[in-house]
Amino acid sequence: MSTVVMHNVVSVDGFIADVKDQVGPLFDWYSNGDTALDAGGRIKVSRVSAEYVKPMWARIGSMVIGRHLFDMTNGWEGTPPVGEHVVVVSHRPKPDGWHPEASYHFVDDVAQAIAKAKELAGGRTVSVAAGDVGGQAFALGLVDEVAMDVVPVVFGSGKRYFGSVDAQHLLEDPHVVIQGDRVLHLLYRVRR
Repeated sequence: MSTVVMHNVVSVDGFIADVKDQVGPLFDWYSNGDTALDAGGRIKVSRVSAEYVKPMWARIGSMVIGRHLFDMTNGWEGTPPVGEHVVVVSHRPKPDGWHPEASYHFVDDVAQAIAKAKELAGGRTVSVAAGDVGGQAFALGLVDEVAMDVVPVVFGSGKRYFGSVDAQHLLEDPHVVIQGDRVLHLLYRVRR
């Protein structure tokens, strides 16, 4: 059975982007090391971060994202950044003619998106992008783990990691705590 992991890079004060959707220094750690994460060597992190990130990415079978992220990235031109499948939560269909060969599925309900992603993942991990969609999945009790790559920056305002979650939820103590270079990797199980 697939594990559903909500994940994103986050500021110390809980934001995944500023109010203008800019990530600022949040992704700087993706280029401050000497160990390649991708085949082309464009993403280089510290050895410690690579030892955490590479196996995590390898376990991902599908991703769930919101339409806003899809539009901002143009769906990574039909090639998921991790995993083989992407489920987009949107009330609008896939754009006409957009990469017909890509395994991107458009669903208008968060719970249905998680179910579809689990089906596509085939027992592998389902990664849910933090933010509004991730927060909705979290509030519905559909998230098993919360993964945060915490960067030492304070935004003060912006796009919240948990979206608009407005109730208390308990997590277990982190079962993974890894200090990289300018990033702290944390992984929590959601308390049931």
